[in-house]
Amino acid sequence: MVPQAAPRRTALVRRARRINRELARLYPDAHIELNFTSPLELLVAAILSAQTTDRRVNEVTRVLFVRYRTAADYAAADPAELERLISPTGFYRAKANQLITLGQALCDRFGGKVPDTLEELVTLPGVGRKTANLVLGDAFGKPSLTVDTHFARLARRFGWTAHTDPEKIEQDVGALLPRQEWTAASHRLIWHGRRVCHARAPACGACGIARLCPSFGAGPTDPQTARKRVKPGPFS
Repeated sequence: MVPQAAPRRTALVRRARRINRELARLYPDAHIELNFTSPLELLVAAILSAQTTDRRVNEVTRVLFVRYRTAADYAAADPAELERLISPTGFYRAKANQLITLGQALCDRFGGKVPDTLEELVTLPGVGRKTANLVLGDAFGKPSLTVDTHFARLARRFGWTAHTDPEKIEQDVGALLPRQEWTAASHRLIWHGRRVCHARAPACGACGIARLCPSFGAGPTDPQTARKRVKPGPFS
């Protein structure tokens, strides 16, 4: 079989933007599923979310955010008490240490405030590019692409990128979608990935963008079979 030629650039952009519009129609309320009221709370929640669910994090932060309100609170935290509070999220010793050193770094270098630039955020303990973009987009309202495992998987399935490196995926997708859509598009891809386009056997036959997807057929295409694989959520 002769492989299909890569879509011309214009066609790729048009298809990417049409998929984004369809996802917006399918998920008009797509949003971050971590609960927070400030940049610091989102930063803490994002660190806690590693290797656990947003729902579990939200259960923990409901208590945590009452006890720890400022960067100084985390900087001065008793490790044993903090570990006890966050233990349901797993890896609690490492996460407690990250939160304490994060609080110290924020107090020492940023006056106790969360910085609002990517360059500064990624210098903080426990903060990588994904978390930094999450905070920029959802806490500061700056257009950002949050490349988590769902986003990366869907971006490849849609033909938006061939890369596995998150920063390269971010660059490829950023070149296809309008900048003002980046944050919302991130949520839409994550919602679709959690609910329909699973890593194993995506629910292709129940997918609202099946006709636009070059990977249609990666999972069951029979509608009845596919509907059984849909996970409606919520996940928070």
